[in-house]
Amino acid sequence: MTSLDMPSMALSLSSLLLPLGSTCCKSPSFTPPESILVDKFRSLVVKVKSSETRESIAMFNSNSRRDFLGLALGVSGLFIHSLDANGAGLPPEEKPKLCDDTCEKELENVPMVTTESGLQYKDIEVGRGPSPPVGFQVAANYVAMVSSGQIFDSSLEKGQPYIFRVGSGQVIKGLDEGILSMKVGGKRRLYIPGSLAFPKGLTSAPGRPRVAPNSPVIFDVSLVYIPGLEVDEE
Repeated sequence: MTSLDMPSMALSLSSLLLPLGSTCCKSPSFTPPESILVDKFRSLVVKVKSSETRESIAMFNSNSRRDFLGLALGVSGLFIHSLDANGAGLPPEEKPKLCDDTCEKELENVPMVTTESGLQYKDIEVGRGPSPPVGFQVAANYVAMVSSGQIFDSSLEKGQPYIFRVGSGQVIKGLDEGILSMKVGGKRRLYIPGSLAFPKGLTSAPGRPRVAPNSPVIFDVSLVYIPGLEVDEE
């Protein structure tokens, strides 16, 4: 195309573009065809760039949200898996006891004592203080277990001795009888038959097994002190 063809091409294009910016029956001000093309081109470029920018920003925001969500889910998944792994490797919670593994072995050689009521016991440690008179308050620690050895109640978990009036029916019969013949400072394992334990049983609870009605139970007991008789300890 020669330079002579340019004006005719521009003129033909201007005849197409001119009605878009003109009104009927009015003589529009003359604008060089080249200027119209440049302005239209610039406007088109701005629109295209603006559109591309919006699309880029939208795509970036979308990708950013998607990437962030994926990263968050990934991190949380790793955290959960880490907790699961650590939890799976943890040993079961050990509850405090009055008789440890060494005590259990020594207890095998301790003779069993059986009373007329059917209560049986073994002394883990014989105390040196006084024995409680009937009706006196005593402070004692205890760990109560079903026959399988699973703990269903314990004063050690509560952090303080249990205080009750011995021999007055405030506790089960087997515990009352077993403590009456103990001395302060002593520890004893009581094998309590069902008739001296829980006639109605105990329902299960979180972390506590069910105790069937009239089933035998085991109590490890330590007689801590007898309020009012401390001065009489030997």
